Amino acid sequence: MNYTRFIIVLTAFFLLNIGKGNLYAQEKSTLWSLEECIAHALKHNISIKDAQLDLELMEVDVLQAKSNYLPSVNGQATNSWNTGLTQNITTGILQTQTTRNLSLGVTAGVDLFKGLVNLRQLQRAKLSQLSSQYSLDKMENDIALFVINAYLEVLINKQTLAVLTEQNNVTLSQYKRTQDLIDAGTLPQGDILEIEATNADEQQQIINAENNIRIALINLAQLLRIENYSSFDIPDQTYEVPMALILEKTPQEIIEIAKQNRYEIKIAESNVAVAEKDIALAKGNYWPSLQAFFNYNTRESGANQILQSGIDPAQPTMPIGVVETTGQTVVAPNYLVEEVSPKPFFDQLSLNDGISYGVQLNVPIFNGFSTRNSVKRSKINAERAKYKLEQATLDLESDIYQAYVDAQGSAKSFEAATKAVKAQQQAYQYAKDRYDVGLINAFDFSQSKFRLTNAESNLIRAKFDYIFKLKLLELYFGINPEDIQL
Repeated sequence: MNYTRFIIVLTAFFLLNIGKGNLYAQEKSTLWSLEECIAHALKHNISIKDAQLDLELMEVDVLQAKSNYLPSVNGQATNSWNTGLTQNITTGILQTQTTRNLSLGVTAGVDLFKGLVNLRQLQRAKLSQLSSQYSLDKMENDIALFVINAYLEVLINKQTLAVLTEQNNVTLSQYKRTQDLIDAGTLPQGDILEIEATNADEQQQIINAENNIRIALINLAQLLRIENYSSFDIPDQTYEVPMALILEKTPQEIIEIAKQNRYEIKIAESNVAVAEKDIALAKGNYWPSLQAFFNYNTRESGANQILQSGIDPAQPTMPIGVVETTGQTVVAPNYLVEEVSPKPFFDQLSLNDGISYGVQLNVPIFNGFSTRNSVKRSKINAERAKYKLEQATLDLESDIYQAYVDAQGSAKSFEAATKAVKAQQQAYQYAKDRYDVGLINAFDFSQSKFRLTNAESNLIRAKFDYIFKLKLLELYFGINPEDIQL
């Protein structure tokens, strides 16, 4: 992104956020300083709040990655009703019955080895968390820069109004003097008409300047999410141009510092680290995994019990087969059985419980090349992340060179505007002296005053444009946005 696009995107970014959500009520009625405006914007801007939520999500991901080291514990409970020929879960006997069966179980498992996947997931989560923090910091820098620009726009309009008002006061004074000279017969009646026209034009410019101030204040208030526009204002200060110490640095010096401090570079670097960690994660699926498990289960049934109550006295034995070689009948005791009510609930759970435990080894042999393809995709994404880092570095260098050249150009424009004002002040004074003695008419005098007003307005805009360009370079040089002062 080049320098011009940076400013355009930043402007659009904030304009899109103006309408989101309800504006905060203004909490103070005093004049707002630049530092207070920046602090308020950083606290209440919706996009910053959204970025803070992204950071909180990354913190959850880190916590989840740490939780992967903990064992998993799951409980199971099944209560079912069966009708017909079903197995009695407590005896294992098939019976035609309608019964209720309950089974309970708890299973625990823990990864003993998983190809270092858990470790790399934790490392990746921490890198993503760092990237989100950088994104939040970059957004705060951008917002501070835009607030500075909006703040300076208010100051430009205020000082422009002051110049127009001062010049109009001169016009009103000249109106009275001209009228006296006309009454004395020194000047023609037509000269007063020219001054009246000039006064009307200046009054219109003053109204436009007042409107521009209100619009600029509303824009700044909207950026700060303050809804009480009527009482919002900033001090009427005349800021001096700061010392341009930053221009004593070479662009390369600023670039080297920016590479270490600018968040767009840090974001790109952290994204490269995340992409490389994704490669290691994908390769972890080549490794076998080993898990340990433990299971406890028990069951209970509402079916009646079938119990042996002794040998049948009427038929003590019953044939169960024949010896093939001798033909002798084989008999067994013939027990009587009886159906009784099921045992108490907790007695069944105690009698029917069981435990199983062990380890399970899973060795990947063939999975349709999914692991290999996953590794390839991760490598491609890592290359793309490296290209983005390279592009971010190139964009930063281009932006800094552009900002440096703009700052130098603004310095020259400010110097030229200063000289123009001095020249127009001399020309105006000369015209005034000649007008006072009747050597020039009111039209020529009005033109001289108009050129002075225009030069003073250009000087105001050139001065604050120069200040803004210097502050932009300071941001690139690593100055905290909350520490920026006009």
